Amino acid sequence: MNVRSTLIIIFAAILFGCTSTEEKKEVAVEEGAPAGEKTQAYGAGEDTGTGINPLDDPNSPLSVRIIYFEYDSSEIRPQYRKTVEAHAAYLASNPNVIVTLEGHADERGSREYNLALGERRSLSVKNQMALLGASAGQIRTVSYGEERPAAAGSDESAWSQNRRVEILY
Repeated sequence: MNVRSTLIIIFAAILFGCTSTEEKKEVAVEEGAPAGEKTQAYGAGEDTGTGINPLDDPNSPLSVRIIYFEYDSSEIRPQYRKTVEAHAAYLASNPNVIVTLEGHADERGSREYNLALGERRSLSVKNQMALLGASAGQIRTVSYGEERPAAAGSDESAWSQNRRVEILY
């Protein structure tokens, strides 16, 4: 076997061995979350060698990836503080991991106002994570305002599901 063939085999092994897909699964509804809501969990799909990756474990607080907010508020509700703490601890212990916080709002208010509110919500979660030990450089924020609703409708049930920050690894 010549050097060129060896390099092609190594490249193919790296290329096909390193691909991964993001898993998405539904987990139990979080206590205090809006009625009828299902929480989404997104995992890295990698095993750490010690069993289930904490990002994939449905029993881990890291499986909760959506923080819901009250109307016109960017204050983190008490029932989500442990979730934010768990994500901050995970980021602090995994300095190479990057997370994106997507801020969202319901349809009430102007487009500009809702973009700003989504930004305040994502920054609120980012600042809390940074205070709890995560590096600010690990956390990206983006606001979609009302542009990406989780639930269609113009009632409190839909609005409560759209006032959120999604945590994406």
